[in-house]
Amino acid sequence: MKSAHAGNGHLRDFTTDARVLLIAAIAVVVATAGLFAGIALLKLIRLATNIAYFGQFSLAELRLEDTPLGLAAVIVPVIGALIIGLMARFGSEKIRGHGIPEAIEAILLGRSRLDAKVAILKPLSSAISIGSGGPFGAEGPIIMTGGAIGSLIAQMLPVSDNERKTLLVAGAAAGMTTVFGTPIAAIMLAVELLLFEWTPRSFIPVAVAAIVAEVERTLLHLPEPIFPFEGSMAASFQGLGGWVLIGISAGLLSGLLTQMVYACEDAFQKLPIHWMWWPMLGGLVVGIGGLIEPQALGVGYDNIANMLDGKTLAAAAFTLLVVKAIIWSVALGSGTSGGVLAPLLIMGGAMGAALAGILPEATPGFWPLLAMAATMGGTMRAPLTATFFAVELTGNTHMLVPLIAACATAHAVTVLLMKRSILTEKVARRGHHLVREYRVDPFALTTVREVMTTEVERVPATMTLHGAAAFLTAPETRHPSFPVVTGEGHVLGVIDPPAILRWRRAGKHRKTTLGELLAGSKVTLAYPDEYLEGLSDKLLTANISHLPVVTREDARLVGYVGWKDLMRVRSKKQAEERDRSALLSFGARRRKQGSATGPV
Repeated sequence: MKSAHAGNGHLRDFTTDARVLLIAAIAVVVATAGLFAGIALLKLIRLATNIAYFGQFSLAELRLEDTPLGLAAVIVPVIGALIIGLMARFGSEKIRGHGIPEAIEAILLGRSRLDAKVAILKPLSSAISIGSGGPFGAEGPIIMTGGAIGSLIAQMLPVSDNERKTLLVAGAAAGMTTVFGTPIAAIMLAVELLLFEWTPRSFIPVAVAAIVAEVERTLLHLPEPIFPFEGSMAASFQGLGGWVLIGISAGLLSGLLTQMVYACEDAFQKLPIHWMWWPMLGGLVVGIGGLIEPQALGVGYDNIANMLDGKTLAAAAFTLLVVKAIIWSVALGSGTSGGVLAPLLIMGGAMGAALAGILPEATPGFWPLLAMAATMGGTMRAPLTATFFAVELTGNTHMLVPLIAACATAHAVTVLLMKRSILTEKVARRGHHLVREYRVDPFALTTVREVMTTEVERVPATMTLHGAAAFLTAPETRHPSFPVVTGEGHVLGVIDPPAILRWRRAGKHRKTTLGELLAGSKVTLAYPDEYLEGLSDKLLTANISHLPVVTREDARLVGYVGWKDLMRVRSKKQAEERDRSALLSFGARRRKQGSATGPV
């Protein structure tokens, strides 16, 4: 028996072909390059810190609070910010900001093309920013740098725009893996934030890049996990209440931090000076904040370790949260260079440490870890990334359920309270709307048979040109186009007013039949088992609005389909999400109607 979908034998779950193996092989090279870029960035940050605060050209691990500068340390962030402003003004403006929005913009609007200046200036400017006390993380800059490396390698090869995007994101994932040792979280970040699709053609190369970077960093003996943590909490309804409460608090904190950053950015926009000087003002605020709370300066990984060890007291945590939030939002709003991920972990962890005393009893560090992940997930709108990130950072898989509970709650709060995340708001402010919901295209699931008109008005091939013109202009004619069929029901073509006009201008005799006029012409046809995804391409390519639908077996006319039929599919999909009904309310209406019409 012949299959009903014999003509669609090429259809598969995924459209990915063997070329994905080539892109995955290129991703290995991108991963290695991203790895060395990440290592270089970490060393540059340490070098810049030692030069700025200790006057030493070395890679030794020195603590900012041990600087001999005293009150003069307030000037260090100002000088660093001035250098960054000059680099942005005369180098590349794309180094400003925290990196991820710029990567998103390049993917969506710039055909995933980043230039070599970004690959060089972004890590250098970030190292100067963080090394001079900027309260930022290294992940945003390395994501931008790794992405630039992937894009540059792709630009040297004959690849499509989509493949270039995949390699850009592969470089970003490799860079993030290098810095934090979190390959799964890097892959999830790609899926939730950067790829804007969920397909094997992009997922496989990105996964390859993250895994290769993880293997290579392990061979180089980079630390893993970065923040070991063995704490946990038994599952209970009391514990669940605490997880949800932390999620709500983190969601509210996420909203507040996002508002603070863009309020500062708006304030800087109003200043009567060139944007090149804005980072200096932000650097001054950072320097003053460093005098109040030195722990708020720099990457601050020591803060994360202390919180997870339970060494951070509530009062100290609150001070760190307030100071870090202020200097971070002002500095980021000023347009300097630095990432958001590590600061979010620190501020979220500080909130968790401050609230730990009023939450159910748990091992030291449990609530700060939960708040770190939830704040990151809520602010970036990436709950899965935040969950796996926390697990990989700590090496503690027992935290999965509490983490996903808190991150999902924070995600719900921010989705309901804010139109956009801290990442997409910057892109939106440049006039570009983003949609981050992945859905299956209804055109890919609907066949022509489901939407076509089966009662087709047709004209015979024996109709003359004069008769066709009279028919199309008659008041009772309801449609602009009609299929022309033979006596056996085979379609010769479609007539419409423009076709009649072309024939008349070409001097065709008014008595010429449509069959003669259409003889030998190429006819674009649709089939009942064809999917609308392919049909829309046919309509666009042929530049027509309707197509005859014929059987594959004997090419007999069975229907007619057009753009309106396609649009009804989308309207139906929207109605499924908009219209609400309930069995109980339906039953209640029936009972009410029965009592109104029944015997009295």
